Amino acid sequence: MLTRSEFAVEHDTEFFEALPSIPAVFVLRPKDAGAEPYVSKTTNLHRRLQRLLSVAEGRRLSLRERVCAVEWSAVGGDFEAGFALYRLLREEFPAKYAERLHLRPAPLVQLLRENPYPRIAVTSRIRSLRSGSVYFGPFASRPEAEQYANDSLDFFLLRRCTEELAPDPQFPGCVYSEMKMCLAPCFKGCSDERYAEESERVGQFLESHGHSLLVEISRARDESSERLEFEAAASAHARLEKLKAVQSRIAEIVHRIDRLNGLLLQPSHLAGHIELFRVAGGMLQGPIAFDVSARGLKVESPATGPSQSAAMLSVPTQSMEARIKELLRAAEPAKPKSAQEWMEHLAILKRWYYRTNKVGEIFFEDERGVLPMRRVVRAVGRVFKGEKPAGDLSETAGDYWIFRSKEAGL
Repeated sequence: MLTRSEFAVEHDTEFFEALPSIPAVFVLRPKDAGAEPYVSKTTNLHRRLQRLLSVAEGRRLSLRERVCAVEWSAVGGDFEAGFALYRLLREEFPAKYAERLHLRPAPLVQLLRENPYPRIAVTSRIRSLRSGSVYFGPFASRPEAEQYANDSLDFFLLRRCTEELAPDPQFPGCVYSEMKMCLAPCFKGCSDERYAEESERVGQFLESHGHSLLVEISRARDESSERLEFEAAASAHARLEKLKAVQSRIAEIVHRIDRLNGLLLQPSHLAGHIELFRVAGGMLQGPIAFDVSARGLKVESPATGPSQSAAMLSVPTQSMEARIKELLRAAEPAKPKSAQEWMEHLAILKRWYYRTNKVGEIFFEDERGVLPMRRVVRAVGRVFKGEKPAGDLSETAGDYWIFRSKEAGL
């Protein structure tokens, strides 16, 4: 919701005195109905508007003669400001907001399941909401996504060629088929069913951050050891160590994007609050104001007798964990209206996540759709106080899955 303040040159002093010195996004409405509004964000609304609407000095830009009103909304931090500016620009300039935002699409690893012979590709474009392909990410950069895709394929026999295949037994194949690193569907080196099984294994690998293959290789190593086949066991152990190295390089944010669910905590401009941003299927929703110090409510209790009046009882204090869950349940998950919108939300989230010095913390749901609420509650206090995140057990998805494997005795 934007707050509107009318601007008149003859009353500019009163106008500036009424402006708060807070971070905000704002719109300068022009007097000319055919002119474009000026949309931006600032860390100090009072200072920025005073610079734009005061009498021009020297070569400094002044819009005081062209503006009739200012609309603004307070924000709590840079992430909230960027997301609010994105939504504001989409509303004000639906045809060319993307040019003004300069958003870099998030690199993704795509499993092309629509292809008769599925393969992996790196892309920054989601073709359609109805696409049969599955996307994983976001990655920090395209080279990082390509490295992960190549390292992952080393464990499988999926094809790496990009051509549309027309299998022919006379086709000579490629170097990967010669090296036994591909099932070679190009010259019918395998049945279609066998290739479909391999592509399904790749899909499970990507969805579980490699955990499915970790279990598979660990089991093969243990069985080889039991049969006293030490060379096979050593080979499996070497593959296991290589896989753990690949896992350790995966950022925690990397998920199958339609299952990228979590909770982002950000500072708030409201006293005693922080802001919650829900991540649902890679889409951002919020801000949701969360009162850090709120306690139980007082409710009216019915009288117990004819001569007794209603009493006010204090409801037992609701835990912070319960209040956060209640707020999230009340918020309907956002769904993308287009592939373009989906890519834009991922780009905004990726830009914040991979910053060296970022404000706020994010937590992701596990494979059962459960948030680590104890960690979330601890982080609420840190974000409220402006403290840096504490070192945690699962800073990356790779560490998380390795820890899970150790718990399982793998």
